[in-house]
Amino acid sequence: VQLVESGGGSVQAGGSLRLSCAVSGYTVSSYCMGWFRQVPGEEREGVATIDSYGSTSYADSVKGRFTISRDNDKNTLYLQMNSLKPEDTAMYYCAADPYILFAATMRTTRALNHWGQGTLVTVSS
Repeated sequence: VQLVESGGGSVQAGGSLRLSCAVSGYTVSSYCMGWFRQVPGEEREGVATIDSYGSTSYADSVKGRFTISRDNDKNTLYLQMNSLKPEDTAMYYCAADPYILFAATMRTTRALNHWGQGTLVTVSS
C-alpha cells in the first residue's frame, strides 16, 4: 500500500488549494481514508475522513470550507480547501485504514495503518 500526497504550497489567506493523494495497492473506495494535519510541537489532528459508505466527517475548524472526495477511476483521494486561514498552516497527511469502518471513528483515531509522506500547506495573512 502506498499513499503519495501532492498539491501543497503557499497561498494567501482566503485562497484555495486542492490536495491529492494517489493510492496504489488497494482501491480507495474500499477503505476508510482521510486527511490529517500536524503543526510542529502539536498533536496530529484529523481534518476530514470518508468511509467506504461515502459518509464524511470533518473537524469543526474546517466545516464549510474543506471538502473531502475521492475519484474511484483515478484511485485518488482529494481535499479541496477554500477560504484558507493562517491557522490552516500545517503538514497535511493522507491516511488509510482497512480496519476502521466509519469516517467519524477514523477522524479521532491516531494509530492508523497507512500514511503518506505529507505535503506542506502555508497560509499567509
